[in-house]
Amino acid sequence: MGKRRSAPAPKSNPGAAAGGVGSVRGTARQLLREGAVGRGVRALRVVNQHEGFDCPGCAWPEPHEPGSLEFCENGAKAVAAEATSRKADAKFFARHSLEDLRGRSDYWLEQQGRLVQPLVRREGGTHFVPLSWGEAFARAGGFLRGLGDPDQAAFYTSGRTSNEAAFLYQLMVRMLGTNNLPDCSNLCHESSGVGLGRVIGLGKGTVQLDDFERADAIFVIGQNPGTNHPRMLTALQAARRRGAEVVSINPLRERGLEAFTHPKEVGATLTGRSTAISTVYLQPRAGSDVAVLAGIMKHLLEAERQSPGQVVDHSFIRSHTKGYDALVADLDGISWSEIERVSGLREADIRPASEVYIRSRATIVCWAMGLTQHPNGVDNVIACSNLLLLRGNIGRPGAGPCPVRGHSNVQGDRTMGIHHLPSTSFLDRLGATFGFEPPREPGLDVVDTIHAMVRGEIRFFMAMGGNFLNASPDTGATHAGGRKVEMAVHVATKLNRSHLEIGREAMIWPCLGRTERDRQAGGLQKVTVEDSMSCVHASAGRNRPAGKELRSEPAIVTGLAMATLDGAGSVDWEGMTADYGRIREAIEAVVPGFENFNARIEEPGGFVLRHPAAHREWTTESGRAEMVPVPIPDLDLPDGRLHLFTIRSHDQYNTTIYGMDDRYRGQKGNRRVLFMNARDLEARGLEEGAAVLIRSFAPDGTERRAEGFTVTAYDIPPGNAAAYFPEANVLVPLDSTAAGSNTPASKLIPIEVSGLAT
Repeated sequence: MGKRRSAPAPKSNPGAAAGGVGSVRGTARQLLREGAVGRGVRALRVVNQHEGFDCPGCAWPEPHEPGSLEFCENGAKAVAAEATSRKADAKFFARHSLEDLRGRSDYWLEQQGRLVQPLVRREGGTHFVPLSWGEAFARAGGFLRGLGDPDQAAFYTSGRTSNEAAFLYQLMVRMLGTNNLPDCSNLCHESSGVGLGRVIGLGKGTVQLDDFERADAIFVIGQNPGTNHPRMLTALQAARRRGAEVVSINPLRERGLEAFTHPKEVGATLTGRSTAISTVYLQPRAGSDVAVLAGIMKHLLEAERQSPGQVVDHSFIRSHTKGYDALVADLDGISWSEIERVSGLREADIRPASEVYIRSRATIVCWAMGLTQHPNGVDNVIACSNLLLLRGNIGRPGAGPCPVRGHSNVQGDRTMGIHHLPSTSFLDRLGATFGFEPPREPGLDVVDTIHAMVRGEIRFFMAMGGNFLNASPDTGATHAGGRKVEMAVHVATKLNRSHLEIGREAMIWPCLGRTERDRQAGGLQKVTVEDSMSCVHASAGRNRPAGKELRSEPAIVTGLAMATLDGAGSVDWEGMTADYGRIREAIEAVVPGFENFNARIEEPGGFVLRHPAAHREWTTESGRAEMVPVPIPDLDLPDGRLHLFTIRSHDQYNTTIYGMDDRYRGQKGNRRVLFMNARDLEARGLEEGAAVLIRSFAPDGTERRAEGFTVTAYDIPPGNAAAYFPEANVLVPLDSTAAGSNTPASKLIPIEVSGLAT
C-alpha cells in the first residue's frame, strides 16, 4: 500500500457546463479523426429530420418539428464513426492475425474503420479471410440444419437493429424452432419492463415529449443524460427556463445535471453562460433508491394528514388503483432511522425533494440503468410507480413514468417480437399469418445464454449488431463460454472484441449503417424505429455505402433464412427484401397498433403507439394500477468492502469507445480509473493515482479480480466506488442479477480495494 497521507480533495465534474464549446470541439475533432468531414457533415444535416435517418445513438425522441441541427455530440460521433474513410478490408486482416488483434485495445479495434466484405476465421485458422455471401450463407445455413435441437442456437440483437430487420429475424428464428432471442434489453431496461408491467400492465413509459413542456416537476433518478442521451438536456433546459423544477437523485454529481449550455445558442456558447438544471440534487448511497423514495412518500403522507384531501389524489386512487392501504401501512412501518442508515442521507436532505413533489401539479419520473441494474431493480421501478400513483401522476398531461432507453431501437426490437418470453397472443398471430406453429417453450435471455455457453450447450451463436462480449457481465465466464461455441456469425459495421473471442469458427457479415442508402431490387428503401416514447418513424440513409459488398440487415436475415429453412417455409423472403413495405404489411398483420403502417410512416414524425395506461386503462390482471409495497434493501457489507457501480465515460457510447478522455470527470488518456470517496482512500492508505487491485465477490462467495486500475478521489458517497464499463465488467458476477428480470446487477458489486507495490 502507499503511505498514509491527508485525504485528497475530491474532484467534482471539473470544467464548464455540459454541452457548449466542448461539445462543438468534440464533434469537430471526431469528424477530423475519422476523415469524415464531408460525408459526416452531409449526414448530420439530415440526421433526425423527417426525410433523413434516425440517429444510430440513443432512443431520445425527436420533436414534432425538428430543428435544423437536431443532434448531440454523441450522435455526431456515432455518425462520424459510420462515415469514416477508413476501411478494415482483406488487406487489413491479412496484416493482422487473430493473436495480434486479440492483443489490441477495444479503442484500437474501433478505430480501424468500416468492415466492407464477408470474412471467415475457420477453426484453427490464424487469420480472417474473405468469402462470398453465397458461401457465407451456405456455411451458416448448413450448420443450423445439422443441429440436433434448435435450442442449441442463440440469436442476439442489439438496439440498433431496425423494426423491419428485427421482425424478420425473430420470424426466421421461430421458424427454425427456438425462442432463444437474448437481446440488449436483458442487459439494461428489462427491470423497467417487468416493474411497469406489474404496476400498469405494459412495460413502457407513458409520457410523450410534449409532456416535458407541461410538467411542473421532473425527477431524474439513476440517470446521466449529459453523457448517455444529451438531447434530453434540451428538454430539461426548456423546462427549467419556464419555471419547472428538476430533482436529480444520483450518487455522482453529473455535470449535465448541474448546468447545460446548448451548443446552438451561439452567444451562450461563446461566453460560457449556462442554465442550472437541478433545483434539488440528492446523492444517496448506491442501491438505496427505494429508501429515498420511501422517505419522499412518507413526507407526502405526513402532508396529507396535515391537510386531508389536499395532497394524495384519493379520487384517482379509488377509481383506478389497488393496494393503497397496504402501501400506506408499509410506509408507516418504515422508520426514518432506517431510511437514513440505508441511504446515507438525513431526513432534512430528502425533505426538499418531497416538497417539490407535493407542490407539483404534474410530475414526470425518469430513470435509466442506475435504477434497473440492481438486485432490486424491479422494486426500484415499482417504487417510482408508487410515488406517481399517490398523486395521480399517470394518465394525465405532463406526468408519468419515463424509462429512458439507451439505444435507438431497443424498444422497437421488443415490440417486433425480439423476446425470449413471447406472449401467447403474439405467437398465435405470428403462426396464423405465416402458416406454422411457433415454439412455445421460453427461450434464453443474455445471462442464461452465457450459462448455456459455459455448459457447452450453445453450438451456434449469431449477433445482429452489438458487442455481446463487452456488453455482458462476467467477462471471464463470457470469454470461456464464447470460445466453446462451434460457429458464430457477427453482423456488424466495425470490428469489436466479440468477433475475436466468440466462436471456434467465426464469420463477420458487414452491413449497411443507418446513415447509408439502402437500394434493393424494388428501389431505395427506408426502415423504421421506435423511440423511448413509443413513436414509430421512418429512417432513410443518404450516404453512399462504405463498400460494394455491404448488405442491409433485412437482406442478411433473408439470405440466411433461405439457406436454412427447408423450402424457405411459407415466406416470400426475396419479395420482402426487394420491398420493405411488404415486411411492414406483415408487421401490421401480427403486431397490434400498426394498422396502415406504410401510410402512417409517411406522416412527418411518424405515429405514436397507443399506451392504455396513458388513457388510464390498466391491462393488469386486476384491471387497475397496482400499488405494491417493496422492501428497503440491506446494503450492509463486511468491514473494508465497498459497493462498485459501472458508468460510461463521456467519450463512449455503450461499448463503443470514441476516445480515452472524459472531460466531464476530468480524466485524460485513461479508462482504467476507480473513483472513490476521499475518506475511503485515506482509510486504505491510498494516494491519488495509486495502482490498485480490485476484487469482487459473487453471492456464492467466489472472487473475481481486476488489476491495472488507478484510484482518484471524487464526489461520491462513502462506501461507494465507480468505474467505467466494459473495463469493469470482469468484476460483475454472472449470478448477481435483478430478481424478476435477471438483469445483471452492474450497479451494486461488492468489492475490496488494495494497493499494489510499485
